[in-house]
Amino acid sequence: MDMSFANQALSAEYISTHAQSLNNDVISVPREIDNTVGLLKLNAMDVNIDHLTEEQETYLSSWNVGT
Repeated sequence: MDMSFANQALSAEYISTHAQSLNNDVISVPREIDNTVGLLKLNAMDVNIDHLTEEQETYLSSWNVGT
């Protein structure tokens, strides 16, 4: 529930900051807000997530590599 409230609060701040450039429509939580809230929660729980190496990212984005 804490993540829900954090997303809502940061989304409200985002809407108030960007009100002039937003359409009158349903707006998804921006990815950067969602990721920030998730990472903060994981850090609070002392959970670490590995990050892909540059080589792994290249492999995943290359259609020439693999089967």
